[in-house]
Amino acid sequence: MTQLADSGIGDLRQTVEGPVLGPDDDGYDDARRLWNANQDLHPAVIARCRSAADVSRAVLFARDHGLEIAVRGGAHSISGMSSVDGGLMIDLSELNEVTVDPEARRARAAGGALLGQLDAAAQEHGLATPAGMVSHTGVAGLTLGGGMGWLSRKFGLSIDNLLSVEVVTADGSILRASDDENPDLFWAVRGGGGNFGVVTEFEFRLHEVAPMIQFGLMFWELDKGAEVLRTAREVIAKLPPEVNMVVGAISAPPAPFVAEEYHFRPGYALIIPSFGSADEHAAVMAEIRSALPPLFEFATPMPYVALQQMLDEANGWGFHSYDKGFYLDDFTDEAIAVITEHVPLKQSPGSAMLLYRLDNAYSAVPDDATAFSGSRAPGYAGFIIAVCPTPELLERDREWARAFWAATVPVGRGIGSYVNAISDIDVDDRVRASYGAKYDRLAAIKATYDPENIFHRNANIKPA
Repeated sequence: MTQLADSGIGDLRQTVEGPVLGPDDDGYDDARRLWNANQDLHPAVIARCRSAADVSRAVLFARDHGLEIAVRGGAHSISGMSSVDGGLMIDLSELNEVTVDPEARRARAAGGALLGQLDAAAQEHGLATPAGMVSHTGVAGLTLGGGMGWLSRKFGLSIDNLLSVEVVTADGSILRASDDENPDLFWAVRGGGGNFGVVTEFEFRLHEVAPMIQFGLMFWELDKGAEVLRTAREVIAKLPPEVNMVVGAISAPPAPFVAEEYHFRPGYALIIPSFGSADEHAAVMAEIRSALPPLFEFATPMPYVALQQMLDEANGWGFHSYDKGFYLDDFTDEAIAVITEHVPLKQSPGSAMLLYRLDNAYSAVPDDATAFSGSRAPGYAGFIIAVCPTPELLERDREWARAFWAATVPVGRGIGSYVNAISDIDVDDRVRASYGAKYDRLAAIKATYDPENIFHRNANIKPA
């Protein structure tokens, strides 16, 4: 890695339209800041690109100067891969336009757009596409790994609704990829992460989603964990596709609908949004309540965009974070035993375990249709998330997350996981296990578009 002289930064400033920041420039410290406060990196230069042409020039500049490249979209990479010490950060935050064609039901989101921007633009027309559950997440990072959220049972993953992308590859080329143009690249970016270039535009299919949805939350004490999971197992097996359910081990929020005596109490929650009728939603809530009365519950109509923002504050900027991911086929008795043993050991109120149900539209897509790092068989994607106010508390809950994850391996689908939930991205066997038989195909495509592994700050796929 070379040191970048002021003259080199000056050359880049003359080349790209957007601002270029070095360590001595005003705004540098704010620009280098990441969502995960535990990641404190210092790029030699930050290029705030405003176009695909800017990105292309920045990539070529980094190559000419021997600079390691990091790509920042929403800056939500828990592992800190959206920045780099001593290299070039390609910052897409100013490349963030979202446009919607309501007649064609299509949305175009630039590479630096956030989920909240995409949600808001589509909802102006009563439309949406599957996306994540925290609205200040970047569209790019979420989508390139797969993209799962509240709409995944009904409409699949984000990548299942992706129609085309614009990509800047390692040689500076600006390519379009779709089913009929560079189809190998299009297959690879749908789940293969940022390994193949910098995606500067996404084109999504949109679906009708009413501006108001039904929402429910039910909460139980820690000692009810096994009963909650068994109840969820029975109810989820019969859920209509219009209803989703996330099973969470969380601390009760300090919300107005929660009695103050329960604020921050650890326990188990079922979070139940519905995109269908109020009666259908009420029937699901009633079945759960009859089987296992909760400590407290809350149900209300809610704007879809509010659902998408519901977890924003709990996952705000400035926390120290770490996560581990796993897949489960079902809440077997063995899996329930592992979960209920480890959940009570977390120490930070912000730390949590979430289980997303994946079936219906998610499972209608063939395994080999995309590069997604997981089986399309019905099951659960699990997330063990340490979210802590201090580095000291993170040290303890990081170990909690690692021990919890290790215990899931024998009762789940092995060591593979959703690549967007791999904090330890330098552990090559995790990446290979996550992609399984797809890894060799991805490695061959990587050799075509990035033979020198220029884009390696990710869940890295080595060129064949």
